Amino acid sequence: MSISFAGCRVSVVIKALNEEKRIATAVESALAAVQPFGGEVVLADSCSTDRTVEIASAFPIQIAQLANPQERCCGIGPQLGYQHTRGEYVYILDGDMEMLPGFLPQAIALMEAHPEVAGVGGLVVEMNTTSLEYLARVERGTAHMQAGEVDRLDMGGLYRRAAVDQAGYFSDRNLHSYEEFDLAIRLRAKGWKLQRISEAAVRHHGHDAPPYQLLMRRWRSRYIDGLGELLRGAWGQRHFAMALQGLRELRIYAAVIVWWLVLLSISLLSAPYPRAMWAFLILFVAPVGLMTVRRLCDSVG
Repeated sequence: MSISFAGCRVSVVIKALNEEKRIATAVESALAAVQPFGGEVVLADSCSTDRTVEIASAFPIQIAQLANPQERCCGIGPQLGYQHTRGEYVYILDGDMEMLPGFLPQAIALMEAHPEVAGVGGLVVEMNTTSLEYLARVERGTAHMQAGEVDRLDMGGLYRRAAVDQAGYFSDRNLHSYEEFDLAIRLRAKGWKLQRISEAAVRHHGHDAPPYQLLMRRWRSRYIDGLGELLRGAWGQRHFAMALQGLRELRIYAAVIVWWLVLLSISLLSAPYPRAMWAFLILFVAPVGLMTVRRLCDSVG
């Protein structure tokens, strides 16, 4: 089925679940951002139980709501919204974000000048200055969050519909996390490129929750299942090698497993007791020591 882009160059999909505190700001900022392009805004709601949908209904947007709350996951919201869009370009926005007006003109200009680019992201302005997770994300300054050619567009981006359709679909509805990385490797496997520009794209407010509550929320939502789901979905596909190469977490998990195996082997060695004990203790505290040295080096740098 062909889609007409007449009168709608840009679609913004806002994925939300219980975002009544921020949804009005997200919708207003999205409407303002697409207005110069004759664009549209689609709210993809994952069966919110608060006033998210009620508040959003006051705006001239389209609302698509998940029918079954049991199907909630990170991958299903973007795909639900994408299926209701008409734009030549589609931006994915979280319900706790607000779009900034200078990004879309620059992103569209870049994509028009470079037809090989499938997606463009901008800089993310973190507004939450209390959450350790968000502060660490800023401090790490991971490569794919910096301006230049990147291997993924975490935290949202503007995508070319033609590229997404060639990759098969916008997001895997079975993924509980890593949905943006999954889209990125499917696009790159088709020869497309991804770019991040130095223009700020969004303000991200995040959720005010202690680390342990955030951890429990991710456990209950099966967020932690995403890594395995991604690898299972990529198995046997052209982008499987990209998944292995781009997932730093896999190397960390492998290192932890090796660490535990070495500790176990030391405890079972028949070496003299004091020597084995000291080797065990040194290896046991080594990770903490290495992380401490790394943080000191980062702070000095």
